[in-house]
Amino acid sequence: MIEIPSLRPESRYGMPTADLMLFNRQYIVGYSYLFRQPRWAMQIIDENTKQMKDDFDRLDNFREDMRIPEKFRATLDDYKNSRFDRGHLINSADRKGSKIINSETFLLSNMSPQKPDFNRDIWLELEKALRILADKDEYAEVYTICGPLFAIGDPIEVIGDNGVVVPDAYFKSILAERTKAKSTNQLAMWSFVIPNSKANKPLQEFLVPTDEVERWAGLQVWDRLRGEKSDKLKTKKGRMWSLG
Repeated sequence: MIEIPSLRPESRYGMPTADLMLFNRQYIVGYSYLFRQPRWAMQIIDENTKQMKDDFDRLDNFREDMRIPEKFRATLDDYKNSRFDRGHLINSADRKGSKIINSETFLLSNMSPQKPDFNRDIWLELEKALRILADKDEYAEVYTICGPLFAIGDPIEVIGDNGVVVPDAYFKSILAERTKAKSTNQLAMWSFVIPNSKANKPLQEFLVPTDEVERWAGLQVWDRLRGEKSDKLKTKKGRMWSLG
């Protein structure tokens, strides 16, 4: 395997493959031509990227991403009257440092068809939980990667003339660096798989081992981690952090 140097801090611990890499000011998208949406999106949540202006209103300027070839691009018309939300993978609430930073989260290259009772409930709850995690003094930086999951072999649903594929579920994997290095566990890892539907269980019930995410998504996440300790991190189901 050829190692590609990390040109962005988000990719410090690895960056999966994709048809097209889209580099934004505070997040990276790996775009899927086939599914007409991100295959994954990654970010860092730290003191430089967390919510900085409480009075900053989100821009809501949803628009096409002109960096994507037109024949592989999702459009606003694809989502219109589809009964699905334009669901953010990288949310806008943590990107309020400037108008352009917030605006970039509304590119359709950052959107995926999410059922409203998923997007506005459990997915939002997970985003809020990550802000709580990132605010803990125990952690210096929190890295996240998330994306859609598709049940290969099952009937598919698409929306719009461009055939944007509706995911069956979503994953989010979190890697956190502890502020003070410990001999056995300098890093912490959690991964979630949540169906694209209304959740009837608490957030912690959707925790899974990270290698389960990799098998379903067909992606390697945090692939620059090396050694036995790192391998064990991926096979353990993390314990939910305190939300209090």
